[in-house]
Amino acid sequence: MKLSKSKLISQLITKLNSLTQGQLFWISKIITSFESSYSHKLLNKDFVNETIIQNIGDSLRIHHTFSAEPFTKDKFEYALDQAFKSDNQNSRLAPKGNPGHDIEVKSVRISLKTQADKNIKEEKIWVSKFMELGKGEWGDNPSDLKNLMVLYLSHLNNYEKIFTLRALEKGPSTWRYELVEIPKDLLLEASKGELEMRLESKQYPKPGYCYIRDVDKKLKYSLYFDGGGERKLQIKNLLKEYCVVHATWSFKVKS
Repeated sequence: MKLSKSKLISQLITKLNSLTQGQLFWISKIITSFESSYSHKLLNKDFVNETIIQNIGDSLRIHHTFSAEPFTKDKFEYALDQAFKSDNQNSRLAPKGNPGHDIEVKSVRISLKTQADKNIKEEKIWVSKFMELGKGEWGDNPSDLKNLMVLYLSHLNNYEKIFTLRALEKGPSTWRYELVEIPKDLLLEASKGELEMRLESKQYPKPGYCYIRDVDKKLKYSLYFDGGGERKLQIKNLLKEYCVVHATWSFKVKS
């Protein structure tokens, strides 16, 4: 049974009396963070609601009470799971290392990403590691990219939604995040994209691209098959106008 606010406060006061001076110091810092300038906006109610967005915002502020680094993927996974549970929604994290979804909410499998690179562009999304490409056949034959595309399209079968948490402004005093959904149908358009292997590259296997354009030949995004040590697939220059912004958060952090 959920406690009323007054009873919860009463319980907390009792517990505070038993804490050390140092423990009270850290709790005081969290309270100070909650008192600092803060705002959030729920822009789309299709999958998340006000309670979930508030709880994610609180998680972000608590994190930055103790860290000057952006939210990482593992923290995003945990915070989203707890936010859904706080709203009495069924949520379950996938096992660590699961090659498909990261979290399942009400039988909807979701892949989670984060972006906080130094040169982040507000209107263009970059996913530095969308998936691992494994050790399949991949050398310097342009037709090898077709095999990689099969792996990519097969990977998309592992979930129904893709969300990315983007740190658009990264301190030291002001932080700004947004939650963006990358439509799965948009990523499936790559099945009709234009493949190009960079044969001039010194990398081996040779890197390649898949370009996805609109009817006017404007580039929507590109897939980059990175032939480096990690052999990973990146999504580059994905125009946010084709995605859905679900929420934003902006807040100050006091040192």
